[in-house]
Amino acid sequence: MFVDYLVIGAGPAGLQLAHLLHASGDSYVVLEAGDTPGTFFRTFPRHRRLISSNKRYTGTDDREFNLRMDWNSLLSDDPALLFTDYSERYFPEADDLVRYLADFAATPELHIRYGSRAARVSRAGTGFTVIDETGNSFHARAVVVATGVSKPYVPEIPGIESAEQYATVSVDPKEFTDQRVLVIGKGNSAFETADNLLETAAVIHVAGPSPVRLAWQTHFVGHLRAVNNNFLDTYQLKSQNAVLDGAVEHIERDNDGYHVRIRFRRTTRVHSYDRVICSTGFRLDTSIFDEGCRPRLAVKDRFAELTEAYESVNVPGLYFAGTLTQQLDFKRSTNGFIHGFRYGARALYHILQERYADRPWPHALVPATASELSAEIIGRINRSSALWQQFGTLADLLVTTPAGSARYYREVPMGYLHNPSFGADRDSFAITLEYGPDHGENTLFSGDSSGMPAESYLHPVIRHFRSGELAAHPPRGE
Repeated sequence: MFVDYLVIGAGPAGLQLAHLLHASGDSYVVLEAGDTPGTFFRTFPRHRRLISSNKRYTGTDDREFNLRMDWNSLLSDDPALLFTDYSERYFPEADDLVRYLADFAATPELHIRYGSRAARVSRAGTGFTVIDETGNSFHARAVVVATGVSKPYVPEIPGIESAEQYATVSVDPKEFTDQRVLVIGKGNSAFETADNLLETAAVIHVAGPSPVRLAWQTHFVGHLRAVNNNFLDTYQLKSQNAVLDGAVEHIERDNDGYHVRIRFRRTTRVHSYDRVICSTGFRLDTSIFDEGCRPRLAVKDRFAELTEAYESVNVPGLYFAGTLTQQLDFKRSTNGFIHGFRYGARALYHILQERYADRPWPHALVPATASELSAEIIGRINRSSALWQQFGTLADLLVTTPAGSARYYREVPMGYLHNPSFGADRDSFAITLEYGPDHGENTLFSGDSSGMPAESYLHPVIRHFRSGELAAHPPRGE
């Protein structure tokens, strides 16, 4: 089979891109290893509660604005394809997302090959050949990897192979009754695991070399969410649990259990445990790539290193969508999450259309008067979900023309703003919503919130470019 675009993975990102390609009549196919969409979410998170907000009631029927509060819906013109109709819970169950994704894939029925796990991706002239595990062969001009991070990330700690993994450890808390448990990692999966054991384990330690970062403070939703932080309460109130700011250096297992050496800032100690659980996150599975098209990796080899066009830096034509694109804004914005990468997938769609179908990035013409331009910008700032969710990552771009009007492009990746197709020789203005540079150091609980610095809140920033070079932008918060 030959197609223009081959998408690997029918998770949220793969479905979002396929939906856009389907609507424009493009030639594409999606390969999905499972028998339904969203295979990852049939297992993860292990305790089945999502950390993505599902705010059903906002006081307005403005669909664009409501997407600011709806972190699970994919982008569609169909009002029936909103996740808010699938769960009443603010933190919904993963099974509700699986059910939603199945309906999204079927309305309209997307070109998905289920039970078709990609086993080999190789170069074929200017394109690619992808062979699945059953031997079926597919040829494409461009390949988009939307598999998510499907392999556990296991740090290089001697003896780590004897520990249990978050992906497979039992979720029955009774199996940990009166046991001493070490959870390695300080992200949501680690604290989700620890919270599950509060009622049964004797002692729980959560360990890692870096301090716990709280999402409500840093504005990065991959940091610890409040829904998973009951464990911190038991630690601070001296209930035999602890957060250890130390690096696990060695794990040894014998008939008496585990003996774990942990290096702290001023000392090194050995702690004994009955169980050790590794909850250190996930990474890209690179085993499917031939040597000739294996992407260069970044961030401790967890993600492919990408250009501003979501393309591998060393394999032209190999693109990435979904949580794999968080290498571009790692721990700064929202490319790792549905409410962020749904817009990244739409931006990637426009890039693919430019490069392979000769369809320019869509834009509106706006009269170049102060009143018209101000109204357009203010309207977008007040309503746009993409700029709100992908803060400091996506920008609206306004480009002047000799005809006395301006071209208004929506939701362009910041690193892609100077693409020649936008008219780099013209005056242009990039409009974003951003926090200040030190926003992660402020706390909301320091007294009168009206006195909080502007950098603690999303605010518009307008940058003026002349011939591709930054000319000026106003101070933050103005």
